[in-house]
Amino acid sequence: MVIEIDHAPGYAPEATTVDLLIDRLEDVCDKPDGIRADITETEFASTGDWSADDVRAQALEHREAPPMDDTTLRWHVLFPSGGYVDDSVLGVAVNAADVAVFRDSIDDAENVLRRPSAEDIENSVPLHEVGHLLGLVNLVYTSPRDHEDADHPGHSSNEDSVMYWAVESSSLGAIFSGQLPNDFDDDDRADLSDLASGDLDAEQQLWRP
Repeated sequence: MVIEIDHAPGYAPEATTVDLLIDRLEDVCDKPDGIRADITETEFASTGDWSADDVRAQALEHREAPPMDDTTLRWHVLFPSGGYVDDSVLGVAVNAADVAVFRDSIDDAENVLRRPSAEDIENSVPLHEVGHLLGLVNLVYTSPRDHEDADHPGHSSNEDSVMYWAVESSSLGAIFSGQLPNDFDDDDRADLSDLASGDLDAEQQLWRP
């Protein structure tokens, strides 16, 4: 499995962000040949407000290889300058393989209360978004566990899960006064285990926000 990370000049992810992402994915994904990150400085065509279509277009333009071949699954994480058209969004997953994380918006969110730190936020947001690529929560399946937030579909109701809705929102500074969640909870992991074993049937679809 390869995580392609393209970042604008000056927007490289923290080493802790990349390490955490790989550690968590290795913990929940069965990848005998391992998981690696390929990091590239990239000049994106979009530099201001990004839409979901902008993320898809730039991911397609800069992708090194198709999302899947006979031996390798590839996900693409963009770290551009600028922000999302909805300025409350810190990160977004736009289909089954592509994610954008908005460092400028993360810095703005840190400046609200200075807790949690920008590094803590950046550690959690990409993991939250790749959790959506994994299908969490109920995006491509229906869980037998009641852990989806009814007010925020596709997100966990447990604030100790990295899939909690506020993790990708600029309002997180008003909700979390300490460390952000940076791991999947027991319900998330049980869903992923059931998907892997076939006990839960995943719908074959490329979902869009």
